Amino acid sequence: MRTAKLSKHYGPVRALDQLDLEVAAGEVFGFLGPNGAGKSTTIRLLLGLAQPTAGTAHLFDVPAADVASAHRHLAYVPADVALWPQLTGAEILELLARTGPGTDRDYQAELVDRFALDVNKPARTYSTGNRQKVALIAAFATRARLLILDEPTSGLDPLMEREFRTAVREARDRGQSVFLSSHQLAEVEAVCDRVAILRAGRLAEVATVSDLRRLHRTEIEVSFTGELPDLETMPGVDTVETVAPGHIRFSLAGPPGPALWALVSADIATLSVREPSLEEIFLAYYGEAIR
Repeated sequence: MRTAKLSKHYGPVRALDQLDLEVAAGEVFGFLGPNGAGKSTTIRLLLGLAQPTAGTAHLFDVPAADVASAHRHLAYVPADVALWPQLTGAEILELLARTGPGTDRDYQAELVDRFALDVNKPARTYSTGNRQKVALIAAFATRARLLILDEPTSGLDPLMEREFRTAVREARDRGQSVFLSSHQLAEVEAVCDRVAILRAGRLAEVATVSDLRRLHRTEIEVSFTGELPDLETMPGVDTVETVAPGHIRFSLAGPPGPALWALVSADIATLSVREPSLEEIFLAYYGEAIR
């Protein structure tokens, strides 16, 4: 999947502006951003449900606008799943299997058990979480080359979220690409290979989770009995704070080697290193107001 200068404008509003993305085969790609950042617009363009103002989107060399051809390669799980109310879960899974890009029936049955879904009930009796399970089982059981998942775990309990993460990893192991749009930062951090952060319709960052962390400051706390070196002259060190006598805290950007070597002479008693979570990195782009 790839986009090139993909843009969508609604009058003066630039919902999406110059988006360049590429998702490789067998990659789990996280797509993050607050409400209004342009995530839903991007997905609508990828699905061919809207036409871009400028730029292009391709799914495996097929233009996204060629819906009939492009949809042979993908499965989609929306944020709000609507099902046929009179059909049972089993009937819906059968219908989706017959109309999709091929289904592994044995794996589908395994997922029904793992997600603890009663497929004999009519869809009108399903909770939000059970409707989500039907869509997820149908998507993961397909042999689609690309899975587009939009807030896919809304309504799932923690045990089912764990099953979801396992299914994502299994899809990656089969060589399927997963494009995961989510507000659940812990979920993205757990399963994604790379992450894109969208801000006001524009791409703010694309990186692996580990690389994204390295772009931001790590917090280090040290207690010591010797004489403290002048850390503020060390490359990457910032905001040295005395917590208590013989106990300091400082932030560090980049490789920690020079600062840690300098601390050797201070007779370190304890040292802790805390990397920022993906949520903290995300908040660094948007500020605390988006909580």
